Amino acid sequence: MTFPIRRPLAGLAALLALGAAPALAQQANLARNLAATCANCHGTTGNAKGDMKPLAGVSAEKIVAMVADYRSGAQPATIMHQIAKGYTDEQIRLVAGYFAAQKATR
Repeated sequence: MTFPIRRPLAGLAALLALGAAPALAQQANLARNLAATCANCHGTTGNAKGDMKPLAGVSAEKIVAMVADYRSGAQPATIMHQIAKGYTDEQIRLVAGYFAAQKATR
């Protein structure tokens, strides 16, 4: 026996999901755009070349913690301590999520 309330709830859930899709797409685009500023050193997908730290596939939590260390001065850097201070906490979380989702090649 089906209850008539389930169909409207399923429809409402679908509508809510559709309404969230554009916001999620915007957030994903913002994350990608912010991460593009890291490309000179870390590569467009976080697969850095040479001695630079790769970010692809590193957990978002670890990236956020690394950036916090640069911000505070706990981690010495040539430029990251300055770059890290130019972003809000939310922007850092978006960038960290972007790189965490990338496939590591090394």
